[in-house]
Formats: sequence, structure tokens, C-alpha cells
Amino acid sequence: MNPRRPPSSPKPPTNPPQAERLQKLLAAAGHGSRRQIEAWIAAGRLKVNGAVAKLGDRAAAGDLIELDGTVLALKAAGGRPRVLLYHKPDGEMVTRSDPEGRPTVFQRLPAIPGGKWVAVGRLDINTAGLLLLTDSGDLANRLMHPRYEVEREYAVRVLGALRPEERAQLLAGVPLEDGTARFDSLEPSGAAEGANRWYRVVLREGRNREVRRLFEALGRKVSRLLRVRYGSVELPRELRPGNWVELDGKSVAEIVKTAKRD
Repeated sequence: MNPRRPPSSPKPPTNPPQAERLQKLLAAAGHGSRRQIEAWIAAGRLKVNGAVAKLGDRAAAGDLIELDGTVLALKAAGGRPRVLLYHKPDGEMVTRSDPEGRPTVFQRLPAIPGGKWVAVGRLDINTAGLLLLTDSGDLANRLMHPRYEVEREYAVRVLGALRPEERAQLLAGVPLEDGTARFDSLEPSGAAEGANRWYRVVLREGRNREVRRLFEALGRKVSRLLRVRYGSVELPRELRPGNWVELDGKSVAEIVKTAKRD
């Protein structure tokens, strides 16, 4: 007769997903900025597992979270964010809808079931070039925040060649209505086009129309503006305006490193 086996020890319970503040969790999933989500909470628009959410509430990826009755999808904890590189053409708005009916960049992007793309900064309607979009609101906010000083590089066409004293002033600092601004670098680029000259400029801020305003402050008219780099990501020469590519894991890891997650 076989001896009776001792009862097996119960398996330890699986650790539940770590709960985070609701606004942080939803921002990381690309549903909006933390400030916007806090406004939803204050207005009673969010529910967690059927209960109206309050400021300070926490939730995890396994919880049922609803906005105005619509279930919001969440990424699993530790999931790698997705990042698109879009070649924005002139004439498109970086907004989800436009009251004047003008085309927006979001009309060309692939859908994310239960989520949405968040633009990393903006380009005005007359500025073309590299625009990054991610499904992680937290990553987008970090890449835009002045604290991380992420470089933005532009190709700029202006009327007339800059004088040495103008170049020195643009590098030293120019007073604008929202504070002094400057370029980190400014170099001639390419051949002249009649009276027009091309320059490459680099700065570490994302103020509204900052590149144009810097040149306009010196009386220089910008006739063409193209963003060619954001942090470690460069605009591919072969990517035509209106098209996008999704960045691979290595490129996304470089972007996350740029944002210096803490």
C-alpha cells in the first residue's frame, strides 16, 4: 500500500497589477493629459468598477474604467509604448477636429481600439515635417516638458542672408513676448534659392511658433519651415508627406531613454 502523500502546498497568489493614481494610469494609456483627466474626475465623468471616481483614487490595468459610459482600454503594466513618425504636410492641423473643416493629421493615422494617439507637441498649419505620436500620454508629456530639453531641429528658408550680428543675436537670445528665446545652433544649409537662404537651427523648447517668431523679431520673413529631427529621431528622406511609419523597438527604447523616465 502506497503511503499517503502529504497535501500539496497552495500556490502563492498571483500579484495583482500595481494600482496607480487614476489620472496617471489613463494618461499613460493615451487618453489625455493628467490635467484633463483630473477635470473629468472633478466633473464626475469617470467611473472605476461602477463607482464614480474621486480625486486621489487609484486603479490598475485590470479595473473597469469608464468615461461617460464608454469603457477605456488600458495597456498592461510595463507594456512598451507605440510611437508613430508622421511626415506632416503643409495645410494640416495637429488637432482632432477643426471648426473650419480643415484636414487634420489624425485623419490619416491607424485606429487604436479603445485608445488614441497623442501628438508630441504641435506643428502649425504652415509648418511641415516630423511629428511624433504615441499611445502613451505620459511619454508624450515627458518629451514635451522643458525639464528634459529634448532637441528639435528645423530646416528654415528665409528671405535674404543673415548678417553676422543677426546670427550672433539669435544664438545669444532674442526678447519675445513670452520671454527670451534663442537657438542652440544656427548654420547655413544648402544652396541659395534666388534671394532665399536655407538654415538649420536647433532649439530645446516647444513654444508656439518659436522658430518663426525668432526670425520675425529681427525682421526676417520665414517662407518655409520643416522639422527634420526630434530628439534621436530623424525624418526619413524616403517618407513622403502624408505618410507614417511605426518605430521599431530599438527606436522606441531610444526615445524612452531621451525622456529619462524616473
